[in-house]
Amino acid sequence: MLRVAVVGSGPSGVYTAQSLVEQQIVPDIAVHVLDRLPCPYGLVRYGVAPDHEKIKSLQNNLRTVLEHPKVSFLGNVPVGPEPLAPARLLELYHAVVYCVGAATDRRLGIPGEDLPGSCSATEFVSWYSAHPDVAGGSFTLGARSAVVIGVGNVAVDVSRILARGAEELAPTDVPHAALGALADSRIEEVHMVGRRGPSQAKFTTKELRELFLLPSAEVCVRPEELALDPAYADPSGLPAVNRRNVEVLRDRAGRTPTGRDRRVHLRFFLRPVAVLGEEAVRAVRFERTAPDGTGGVTGTGVFEDIEAQLVLRSVGYRGVELAGLPFDARHGTVPHADGRVLRDGVASPGEYVAGWIKRGPTGVIGTNRPCAKQTVASLLADADVLAARPVAEEPRAALRAWGLDPVEWPGWLRIEAAEEELGRALGRTKVKIPDWPGLLAAARGGA
Repeated sequence: MLRVAVVGSGPSGVYTAQSLVEQQIVPDIAVHVLDRLPCPYGLVRYGVAPDHEKIKSLQNNLRTVLEHPKVSFLGNVPVGPEPLAPARLLELYHAVVYCVGAATDRRLGIPGEDLPGSCSATEFVSWYSAHPDVAGGSFTLGARSAVVIGVGNVAVDVSRILARGAEELAPTDVPHAALGALADSRIEEVHMVGRRGPSQAKFTTKELRELFLLPSAEVCVRPEELALDPAYADPSGLPAVNRRNVEVLRDRAGRTPTGRDRRVHLRFFLRPVAVLGEEAVRAVRFERTAPDGTGGVTGTGVFEDIEAQLVLRSVGYRGVELAGLPFDARHGTVPHADGRVLRDGVASPGEYVAGWIKRGPTGVIGTNRPCAKQTVASLLADADVLAARPVAEEPRAALRAWGLDPVEWPGWLRIEAAEEELGRALGRTKVKIPDWPGLLAAARGGA
């Protein structure tokens, strides 16, 4: 039997497991999907906004894979630190595929970035998604004005959550404490700001249109800023998504405000140069930019301060080094050749990567599927050599002997049941448990 560990239970990890059990080359195979968290699904559980029910329903597809007879889920198993360093993991499995994503955010590198009230959009998303690593965290929702730096889908998500009324989020699984904080929010203005133009924004048209459908918020765009984009007048030469984005913004530009309680301002051609304040954030200083003719922008020397008591940077994710694996710090990825991990330029037997830690934080959820298939093809090509190496007969027993306490699939089902019960007790639908003690107690059948 070929034993394979997949480290990470987000889309890339589950698609890797699916490719492994659906192939016909090595029929006798067992796949263990390991995760540091006691819950599966990765960013689908802890990164998709709670009001995106259609995307969150992808969990049903991932569940089908994790319930496959040849697949086992083992949560609460941290890989990297002792006792489960990568070298030791190879004592248990013939092959290990690392699908650990990109766990941190990119920084702006500007003065004032670390002032109280300034943080990453990743932290904010983790908070309203009930990630147990941020349990007890709070945000300055007593702020009147918030600035979101970035114009990708995550920036749209956090802007939309800030602008939504709490009654609109109550039917979702947002944790109860976060719902209460959002209900008490005093935010009136949300500024989502990009350094380039609308034709280069990274959000999808679907996300953009959802902003304009918010029942309690007005979305404002400035025709004079849109017109700075060379493609604004004639977007026909743009890729389809970018063209549709420009068309939607053109249609909305200059519309008369309707007087809703909150306003979301979409701003373009502004580059952050400093977060202003002494003991806390009070504003963000931007420099007006202009297209440089090569797809980038250049500063104009004209500055604008936007009032803010909350600043969320959303300028991309970045991979984090996993102890015991080689790491390319420049790109935030693990060096590889067709998914085979490279140590000092040579393929390391039995070690593979897939997903963002392989290619960087690019693409959409579906992009992980062909990425996983490429890596699995490399693994299967090596299968005869891999299977000849002796490994432990029962990995679970070894994990427990090393002091680990895996949460297996029945434990996850108990967490799900506990979250449904919590929702009923609070007069809501399913509500996420936001902390490690609560998750682990639920997994063991406790209250």
